[in-house]
Amino acid sequence: MDLSGKNTMVVGLGETGLAVVRFLRSRGANVRVNDQRDAEALGEAAREAAALGAELVLGDHPDRAFENLALIVVSPGVPPLEVLERAEERGTSVVSEIELAARYIEAPIIAITGTNGKSTVTTLIGEMCRRLGRPMFVGGNLGRPMIEAIGSDAASPRGLVVVELSSFQLERVSKFRAHVAVLLNVTADHLDRYPSFEAYSAAKARIFERQEIDDCAVLPADAPELRELVRGDGTIVLFGGQTGDVRVEKGVLLDVRTSLRVPVGDLRLRGSHNVSNACAASLAARFLGVADDDIASVLRDFAGLAHRMQYVRAVDGVEYIDDSKATNVGAAVASIEGLAQSGGKVILIAGGVDKGGSYQPLRQRMDQRGRAVVVLGDAGPLIEEVFAGSELALRRARTMDDAVTEAASLAKPGDTVLLAPACSSFDMFHSYAERGDVFQQAVATLGGAG
Repeated sequence: MDLSGKNTMVVGLGETGLAVVRFLRSRGANVRVNDQRDAEALGEAAREAAALGAELVLGDHPDRAFENLALIVVSPGVPPLEVLERAEERGTSVVSEIELAARYIEAPIIAITGTNGKSTVTTLIGEMCRRLGRPMFVGGNLGRPMIEAIGSDAASPRGLVVVELSSFQLERVSKFRAHVAVLLNVTADHLDRYPSFEAYSAAKARIFERQEIDDCAVLPADAPELRELVRGDGTIVLFGGQTGDVRVEKGVLLDVRTSLRVPVGDLRLRGSHNVSNACAASLAARFLGVADDDIASVLRDFAGLAHRMQYVRAVDGVEYIDDSKATNVGAAVASIEGLAQSGGKVILIAGGVDKGGSYQPLRQRMDQRGRAVVVLGDAGPLIEEVFAGSELALRRARTMDDAVTEAASLAKPGDTVLLAPACSSFDMFHSYAERGDVFQQAVATLGGAG
C-alpha cells in the first residue's frame, strides 16, 4: 500500500494516534489530525504532530476536514461519529490502527481479546513465545501500539507479533488476520458505547473473521455459546472446564495432548480466573510450538501484572488485594470468585464511573462470600441501591484513603480487603493504575503487623 503523497487523517491523538501519525509521515503521506480536544489539552502530542508536519484540526469534527481523503485511521478511544459514516459513504477507507498495521506485518499475529484477563494472557503468551528465540513484539491495547512493530525484525516472517485487542480496536478491521486468535470470555461491558450486549460481542468476534484453515481459534470449553461467534476457518481448540485440551484436574494444570503437568499450587498467579488464563496461554503457546518445559517454567515464574489481583500486604491478619483493573462487573465477580479458597470473608471496595451494566451479579456473589461493601465515586449510589436490604455492612467513602480505613475497620482476621471497582476510574483518577497506586499507598499507611 503506497501512502506517498496520499491525503490521510488520524482521528484521536492519544498514544495510538500519535504513533499512526509518525508512521504515515514516515511513508510520505500528507496527514491531517482531528481531535475533539484542543491543543492545550493535547499538550506534547499536539506539538509533536505539528512538528512532524501534520495539519491539526482540533476542538470539533467539521465535515470539510473529512473530505478529499484517501484514508482515515480511527484511534480506539474515538466513539462512532456521523462524519466518519459520511466519509465512508463517499468511498474513503476508514480503518483502525491494527487494520493498517496488519497490512505491513509479515509475521504471524497472535491476538488476544475478551472482557477480562486480556493483559495477563497476552503477557504470558509473550513470555512463553520468547523461549522460541524468535524476534518478538508484545503490545496492542496492553502497551505499545501495534503499528510500532512495523520495520522491526519482529514484523518479518521469522518474527512473532503478540497483541492484546479491545473491542474498540476490532471495530474497523477487514483484512486483519490472526494466526492465533484467543477469546477468553465475554461479559457485559462498554454498554455506554454499544447499543446491546450482542453488538459488543460481535465486535469481539471480529478477531476470527479472516482466519484460515491453518490458523487457530482458542476459546473456553465452559462457554459453548462463544463458539457461535467464530466466523473464520480457523481450527477451534478449547481450554479450561472439564473438556478443554488444557485444563485443571485434581489440582494440576495439564495438557491432555502433551506431557505438560504443573500443580496449581506452583503458580504464583492468584485467583481461579488466573488459573483459567494460564490454561488459555498454555494452549496458544503449544500451538505455536513452545516446549512443555518452557511453558511450565513461565507458569511457575510469572507473578502477574500490577493492579491485577496484586497482593499488597497483610495487616492484623487481613490481606489487601489490588485488582483496580477490574473495571467492569464481570471482572469484579471473577476477582471475588478467585478468592474462594481463602477461609475468610471479602470486604469489597467498589465504585467509579458506571459503564451501563447491572450490579446484580456483584450482589449475588458478595451475598455468598462477603462481609461488607465500601462504595465510592459517581457510581456509589447505584451500587448502594443494588445492595439495599442485604445483610452485608454497607458504607460510603469520599476518598480512597477513607475507603481503605473503613474497610480495615470492618475486616476480621482471615478476611480479604479487595479493591475490585467494577467501574472505570475517571471520576477520581487519571487511570486504573493511579487508582491502584492510591489504594496501595493507603494500605501502606495502615498500622498493625505486616
